[in-house]
Amino acid sequence: MTRLLIIVALGLCLVAGAVRGAENAADDLLGRLAGIRQMQGDFVQRQYDRSDNLLSESRGSFRLLRPGYFAWDIGSPDSQLIIADPTYLWHYDRDLETVTRRPVAGREEMSPLQVLGGDEAVLRERFDVRTAGAGAYLLTPASGDPGFRQLTLQFEGKVVSAMDIVDKLNQRVHIDFEKVDTASALRPEDFAFSPPEGVDLFYYDE
Repeated sequence: MTRLLIIVALGLCLVAGAVRGAENAADDLLGRLAGIRQMQGDFVQRQYDRSDNLLSESRGSFRLLRPGYFAWDIGSPDSQLIIADPTYLWHYDRDLETVTRRPVAGREEMSPLQVLGGDEAVLRERFDVRTAGAGAYLLTPASGDPGFRQLTLQFEGKVVSAMDIVDKLNQRVHIDFEKVDTASALRPEDFAFSPPEGVDLFYYDE
């Protein structure tokens, strides 16, 4: 009986330690993110299949203003702009001359950029957070439908240097951030978007 009690006690201690570890990891990540008000620079995005073979590579620039604003401007090989404010998520495909608009408020699905630019309550409620090495945090969805299986954020000092996303098909997208600038001021007005004349519009909120 004594041996059984010891085993049970050890098990409870391990569970409690894991919970505290998760809470500490979330606190640590949120502390790092809280120090980032704005961020902009360039990115290289590489997509891999299940066997880790490179499928595609794209490059462009990005802007982020927390909470709730981001712009993802792909320059090559395709020309596309994804831009969001707290109300709408826009997708402008310059090559196809189409614009798509979706509402942000109340959506269960979240992009990794929305996670990075989002608020503390959403991150705590919807994700389990674990450390994944020095300056790295692994986020696994706990509720909702974010559209991916896991997200890893990598920091160098106080700056996010990379993101690694595994989608529901076990394909992987790795993003390296380059020439990151956290000092230059950004405003909500910098994320305003109006569809250009002559494009096809698809509004999914009407």
